[in-house]
Amino acid sequence: MERSWLLAPVESGPAAGLGIYLHVPFCVHRCGYCDFATWDDADGLIARYVTAMHASIARGAELVDRPVTSVFVGGGTPTRLAPAELAGLVAAVRARHDIAADAEITVECNPDDASDELFAALRDVGVTRVSIGAQSFQPELLAFLERTHGPEGPVRAVELARAAAIEHVSLDLLYGTPGETDDGWVDSLDRAVATGVDHLSAYALTIHDNTPFGRRVHDGQMLPPDPDVQRQRFDIARQRLATSGFHAYELSNWATGQPARSRHNLLYWRHGDYLAHGVGAHGHLDGRRWWHHRSIPRFCEAIESGDDAVAGRESLDDQERALERLMLGLRLADGIAATDLPLIEQKRLEQAIEADLVAFDGARLRATDHGWFLLDEVVHVLTGGG
Repeated sequence: MERSWLLAPVESGPAAGLGIYLHVPFCVHRCGYCDFATWDDADGLIARYVTAMHASIARGAELVDRPVTSVFVGGGTPTRLAPAELAGLVAAVRARHDIAADAEITVECNPDDASDELFAALRDVGVTRVSIGAQSFQPELLAFLERTHGPEGPVRAVELARAAAIEHVSLDLLYGTPGETDDGWVDSLDRAVATGVDHLSAYALTIHDNTPFGRRVHDGQMLPPDPDVQRQRFDIARQRLATSGFHAYELSNWATGQPARSRHNLLYWRHGDYLAHGVGAHGHLDGRRWWHHRSIPRFCEAIESGDDAVAGRESLDDQERALERLMLGLRLADGIAATDLPLIEQKRLEQAIEADLVAFDGARLRATDHGWFLLDEVVHVLTGGG
């Protein structure tokens, strides 16, 4: 029974479903804070990359024989592809896999790329959800973040997606950007809600060393985000969105109801399985993880030669999987089902409860409001440091 949380979970691991992630790395401009695998098309790589992705999808289908419950096309900027190219990748997944009748299929969209043609093509190939990168509705912050759209861009994109009968529409926001004010953050939240979306993601701005922003912080040309301010903005978001009909179901995500939650991301947080295609993409099956080359030429050369373009692999032991189950699952407001919990010493559980980090009712373990923003500490207390 010690491994029942791995072998017979109720909603985690294999019970969470099977996802497929497609990475489209192309961008018109790489924003200063971005550390994803992104490229421009100066070398005419798009057509070659799309061909390689079709081959990768075909080979990946041989790894699993289970219904696919979610597909997510992310980037980069997937909508840098022509609508027919982007829809063609989704169609390739449909052709190669058993897609569940109620599968969620999400595509990330840049507001600048929104058009009737784009959303019609996505709708016709079965896309059920689009995630639009707004980041902010404050012009000065959009300029600081090096976004190429203005405040009205996301509004128009949402309108076009709704007009095309895309079932679910989400907006992404960033908070804690240097120069942001409380009033500006509230205004961005209110304007996002006013678009009529049924899902919002709000992430604290993170500065990575290998980005232009990271180098500016290192050189003293830019102040790093203040974590105390970011915590205040997080609390503002929770309070403001709660009064607008949005429910926080994960640390950075709000939805107007159960159907609007991102099922693909829920699969990640529930420690599920997912295939991955594209540069820098990570996959996971039953404790085995792999990741692809971050170079487009290297990725394409590998696929073209019959290889799988995998840059590295690792197999996680039970302790590592237990840490992941806790760290990921406690991000969810619903927490982790007791049947899916790795073994926790009673003394450590009591310590976490006494420190107001978690709550346990016998059926589910959840992070408290206090613990939700301190997940590293929560997991450290529960595991004794891992």
